[in-house]
Amino acid sequence: MDFVQLIIIGIVVGSVVGLGAMGLTLTFGILKFANFAHGDMMTLGMFTAFAVLGVVRGPTLEPFSIPAGLILAVLVAGSAVALLAASLDRLIYRRLRRRGSALITMAIASLGIAIMTRAVVQLIWGPLPKRYSGGINPSWSIGELRVKPDQLLIVGLTLVLAVVLYLLLYRTKLGKAMRATADNAQLADVAGIDTERIRQATWAIAGFLIAAAGVMFALQAQLRYDAGFEFLLPMFAAVILGGIGNPWGALAGGLIVGISQETSTYWIPSGFKAGIPFVLLIAMLIARPRGLFGSTF
Repeated sequence: MDFVQLIIIGIVVGSVVGLGAMGLTLTFGILKFANFAHGDMMTLGMFTAFAVLGVVRGPTLEPFSIPAGLILAVLVAGSAVALLAASLDRLIYRRLRRRGSALITMAIASLGIAIMTRAVVQLIWGPLPKRYSGGINPSWSIGELRVKPDQLLIVGLTLVLAVVLYLLLYRTKLGKAMRATADNAQLADVAGIDTERIRQATWAIAGFLIAAAGVMFALQAQLRYDAGFEFLLPMFAAVILGGIGNPWGALAGGLIVGISQETSTYWIPSGFKAGIPFVLLIAMLIARPRGLFGSTF
């Protein structure tokens, strides 16, 4: 396959990875532990949207292959995962915080939630892959390059959500409170900021972002119960590449991971591309542990 064509595919994949990594780095920056359930929340989001489409599908939105009902499905899936993530914090993580549990305990708890979520998704929707649409998404030709409208939609929606997140973090009181909590939670608490409310808001925002990333991934691939788990390593690699706690660095890191994975198939068999995030992760930890852009939190 042409190298430039692989770069285009890598940008699309990287947009999904980057969007999910933005939510992951938010929770890491504010809550200070690695959330291993993040990938399976992505799976839950894409399948929740699939369930909504089973009720409200609507006509196909030309020139895309998506049904009109997917717009509502994204909103419902994002809201559902956001609510679940905030509820899990209230029921589980907040209790662990109040007991003074170590960060490794929090991480292990998230791993248990991940396994449970994956099992519930498989139980409800089964192990067989599914699709949002059975139609064929035609490609637009630009010279020798081929670009699908759905791919442009994925990249465009990622940019829109990134801009919305920027405005939220730097143009609202909630965003200022989130940055203060990330910088020093105890000092923020003394200053009158309800840090528990900020933590729940962080979970909700991260939940909405990862659900949207799951839907966008499923637009150009199949829905699989283990898809989010497979995306977990690339998302962690993107977070570390960009700088832990830096949402824009996470987006850039996601693009680097996506492009590196896809272009690597120009030289190596495609079966080995899943190992590229490992290589990038180890190289960055050795060369620049703070990431390319450092932390903004």
